[in-house]
Amino acid sequence: MGDCLKNSPTTPDEKPMTQQQKMKDCNAQATNQSLSGDARRTFMSGCLKTVTD
Repeated sequence: MGDCLKNSPTTPDEKPMTQQQKMKDCNAQATNQSLSGDARRTFMSGCLKTVTD
């Protein structure tokens, strides 16, 4: 019923990404780019916002 109200169909095996999974994915991307300090903080902030939208 929630999907009906949100007008967004989902399949039974489709699960929303957890905060922990988002952090893991963004952290891996930041590590691959060799980011550190303010650059890493800025990247992580943007990454987490785009993943949740």
